[in-house]
Amino acid sequence: QVQLVESGGGLVQAGGSLRLSCAASGSIISINRMAWYRQAPGKQRDFVAAINSGGSTNYADSVKGRFTISRDNAKNTVSLQMNSLKPEDTAVYYCNVLLWAGVRRDYWGQGTQVTVSS
Repeated sequence: QVQLVESGGGLVQAGGSLRLSCAASGSIISINRMAWYRQAPGKQRDFVAAINSGGSTNYADSVKGRFTISRDNAKNTVSLQMNSLKPEDTAVYYCNVLLWAGVRRDYWGQGTQVTVSS
């Protein structure tokens, strides 16, 4: 059984910063890709950022230069540092982890709300 627990969401003013974290636990053998997605009300879930096991990262164009994804392989955690936040960043943020735990599949966190006020 694998669980992902997210933390760090909240309410912030435009221009502010937040840091999201996601911890994976359970019978994990190895973790490949770790990523963040977000879903605004009435919209589809969109890719935000990802980091692979070697540390290579990629970002959605809308967050490049403002968000930074990182991971701690020893702790099975992934973080998203969000700076210069904008009202359009308001969404529920989900972590997504592709890992091997007997079978190779991806898991989703429960989501954490980020609200940016103007």
